[in-house]
Amino acid sequence: MKNLIFTLLVCLCGLSLAAQKASLSGTISDAANGEALIGATIVVMNTNIGTSTDATGKFMLENLDPGAVIIQVSFLGYTSETREVELKSGENTLDLTLQAGITLGEEIVVSGSKKPEKLTESPATIETIFAREIEEYPGNPGELIARQKGIDYFRAGIATPAFNIRGFNSNFNSKNLQVTDGRFSTLIATGLPLGPLNTTIKEDIERLEVILGPNSTLYGPNAHNGLLNTITKDPRTSEGTTIVVNPGVSGDGDLFYSLRARHAQKVNNKFAYKVMAEYTAGSEFDWVDSVYIDRINESTGELEPDGITEGYEELELNEDVSFLRAEAALYYSPNKTTDIIFNTGYSNSNYLSPTNVGRNQIIDWRINYYQLRLNTKNFFAQVYYTTSKTDDTYSIDERTKQYYRLLDSGFSDEDARGEASYASAARFVDDSRRLNAEVQYNNSFGGLELITGVQYQLDQADSKGSYLLDDDGSIDINQVGGYAHLNYNFGAGFKAIAALRADYHEIYDLNFVPKFGLVSTSDIGTFRLTYGQGIAAPTIINMFGDLFNGLILGNAEGFTLADGTMIENQKVERLQTFELGYRGQVVKNKLFLDANAYYNISRDFLSPVTVIGVATERGDTPMSEVQSGFAGLGGLVATYVNFGEVFTYGLDIGMTYYFRPDLSATVNYSYFDFDVDENNMENDFNNDGVVNFLDILVNAPTNKASLGINYNGSKIYGSLFGRWVQEYNYFSSFQIASETQVDDEGRPIIYRGVPIVENARGRDAFNYGPLGGFVTIDASIGYRFNEKYSVAVAASNLLNEDIREFTASPPTRGLYTFELMIKL
Repeated sequence: MKNLIFTLLVCLCGLSLAAQKASLSGTISDAANGEALIGATIVVMNTNIGTSTDATGKFMLENLDPGAVIIQVSFLGYTSETREVELKSGENTLDLTLQAGITLGEEIVVSGSKKPEKLTESPATIETIFAREIEEYPGNPGELIARQKGIDYFRAGIATPAFNIRGFNSNFNSKNLQVTDGRFSTLIATGLPLGPLNTTIKEDIERLEVILGPNSTLYGPNAHNGLLNTITKDPRTSEGTTIVVNPGVSGDGDLFYSLRARHAQKVNNKFAYKVMAEYTAGSEFDWVDSVYIDRINESTGELEPDGITEGYEELELNEDVSFLRAEAALYYSPNKTTDIIFNTGYSNSNYLSPTNVGRNQIIDWRINYYQLRLNTKNFFAQVYYTTSKTDDTYSIDERTKQYYRLLDSGFSDEDARGEASYASAARFVDDSRRLNAEVQYNNSFGGLELITGVQYQLDQADSKGSYLLDDDGSIDINQVGGYAHLNYNFGAGFKAIAALRADYHEIYDLNFVPKFGLVSTSDIGTFRLTYGQGIAAPTIINMFGDLFNGLILGNAEGFTLADGTMIENQKVERLQTFELGYRGQVVKNKLFLDANAYYNISRDFLSPVTVIGVATERGDTPMSEVQSGFAGLGGLVATYVNFGEVFTYGLDIGMTYYFRPDLSATVNYSYFDFDVDENNMENDFNNDGVVNFLDILVNAPTNKASLGINYNGSKIYGSLFGRWVQEYNYFSSFQIASETQVDDEGRPIIYRGVPIVENARGRDAFNYGPLGGFVTIDASIGYRFNEKYSVAVAASNLLNEDIREFTASPPTRGLYTFELMIKL
């Protein structure tokens, strides 16, 4: 009887507590036509409580505390609404209509200061791509980066879009940092952005933020040229199931397809989760690179001409590409201002990747990560663990050369194609790991805002001796960074920014990076003036690389050459940037202008791989103990060094005009140029006694522009986009794309021992001529049948022209995609 009474009391108490809770439900619709707004975001201000509307425009918030709350409702392309609601115990209702409107500059970004702020008030130049734009484009969301100002966008293959910011691009570019939900998305040994190896699917992207210029004070080394920050969706404000079928055809007539699915659910006010997966497969653009190897003809005793002029085709080229991606996340909110988030992701990728020495055949390259985050009102903490693994990736160029060496040595064709074809270190193995941790504190003290934090990183690079000096186990490197970021609001729309970062690295010691800025906001817009520094750190492969039997060695310790010359170990590259920017509505609710001008001073460039001569020692170790191919190479070595000083400058202008809220046009223009002291022999990278364009490899167009028209109606949506890129010359180690070069007296200019001649062989690659010099048109159109079903088609390179955007990669041709999206 006592147990029965106790049970009844517990139940009555539970009912009493439940009765004291409140719920809020309602419908969000378009004020003009009454149509439901699907996916509108509803949040309780100053808490982590929120949700989104379902396929009928309805929403429900449960287990709320009675009393006054502020509800904010937002939807891209509509003006936000904020209402104060007095919640009573039990059920409450709130129906709202949103006006289609223009919120230029009111968008919230986080990349500029690592905290939410209006785009117009950010102290950095940020390009943003939001969820609705991504959803309405039925193709790779990377294509949308091409539509932003100040970005050199290029496709290095059917599934490998890439970009660079403000010059000095290369086939091995680690100066643009990639971040996803606060997590570094870069390869451990090479420092390269994950790019196509990433684990995130399109349907889970809330927005992409691209910072132009350095942001090292907050993000550390290698946020040097720029930063791509991907922010994924919160399951509490993006509930539902999305299924996407996305087939297409390339300009070559080859089919490809992508299947994607995402489910997000808010279980209650404390728990929410999301799971998603993608499988994409297709075939690379038809193209075979030339591999050069000088062979002796046994009957004549002379070099075969085919090996010099035409080259040999890549051996056993596999043009199939495939990507498997999966992610999951669990959100736990113990109270209104605290979130604990665990997320994990996996990818397995197969594709062709361009490098400085031809293409790599990427085979089953797996990325895996585990991330745990804590968000509170004033604190943020995270720890995450990333792994990178491949067993069979290889250099096609080197394997092809080894195949012909074996044939010339008497091997049969079958044996020459077998395991022996990898014997010259063509195969790359990776079993690397990285551990990261961060603690951040933020608070406001009157007009002063403070963000300060500490970051830790442990890299454990392990190539099993295949491309690093790690025969004795993984190369473990610790680094610690601390930062402080201050914003002071003087009132009247005027604020100042000051930031400082210190990084300690086991190899290149302690470095400081400051940033200062002034921001003024008024009715005519926002002006900003900033000064910042950035550093590009040598990657692990720069420091400890061991490629092709020791022909290429990392330079963490310096070298002694046979003539006694000392080659210093590589250190960080330094950048200083002065920038003036403006954002504002030139014509109220009609014309938005975003412009910036910058001046950079770059010192101590991280060079591409270069031959330094015959070395006797690496550090204090004899070359015979370091170089596995010493018997054949005799100490001849190529490595990475620092050199020179160059001044770059430019401007980016973007204008968007709204004919009406759902129809707009955007015009972008960017200018970039450089200046170098030709009398300063520190700039003579190739040591030929002359400072010229072959020393300072800018590798960027001087001018580029684009024009786009966008329409996003309630049923029909689409875009038409045109991009022009001025022709430019490009040099990256053995890769070359240049017009014929002669000096003032008409003599050919030599690059790596061979004259620079367009449409002819270079030292170890074919020169097809300059990059750029094209106009390309993209188009897309879609239709929403109802709240569940939509279809869209898109064409990248609509006219299917051969466009040379990069080296060691096929000409870009058309991509034509269809997308069926089902929302449940």
